[in-house]
Amino acid sequence: MSDSSSQNTSNSNPGTANVMPTAEALAAAAAAMGTDNQAAPAPATHDPLADAQAELANIKAQNATLADQYLRAQADVQNARRRADEEISKARKFAVEGFADSLLPVLDSLEAGLAIQSATPEQIREGAEATLRQLKSALERNKVVDINPAAGTKFDPHHHQAISVVPAQQEANTVVTVLQKGYLIADRVLRPALVTVTAPK
Repeated sequence: MSDSSSQNTSNSNPGTANVMPTAEALAAAAAAMGTDNQAAPAPATHDPLADAQAELANIKAQNATLADQYLRAQADVQNARRRADEEISKARKFAVEGFADSLLPVLDSLEAGLAIQSATPEQIREGAEATLRQLKSALERNKVVDINPAAGTKFDPHHHQAISVVPAQQEANTVVTVLQKGYLIADRVLRPALVTVTAPK
């Protein structure tokens, strides 16, 4: 009787043994709950005002550096401009220094020739020819060369100036005679040559 009652009691609650939590499950649940209940770490403190002040100080330092560089550059430019102005002023003032120095021997020769009171015509001519050679040499050293076209040379309006047109037995528009030599200075026309040219046929 007692055996059957016990059997009935156990059969009246089927599955009860299966739903009872084990000790391991209870321990795991407790551990999980403890983990969830732990406080989250506090976020790091962040001060926007301090960051802005640091950035402002950095910008001020960069601005000071740039301002110093600008002032130095301005000073360099002003010094370069002043030196250039001085060089230009000197160049203008002493532009003829070399040319004048090359003409001094010519001046000396002329003065020496005029100092001779009893010079013969031959001596005067010799002295004049020597002085002329000195003058031509001085001009050539300073890149001053003559424009003296030969007869029959094609007329060049850049180097020649036609005074008259004359009939001649040569090609039209060519130089017949040179009335006055012209001169170039460093490939620039200082004075054109005065010439006569042939008339067109």
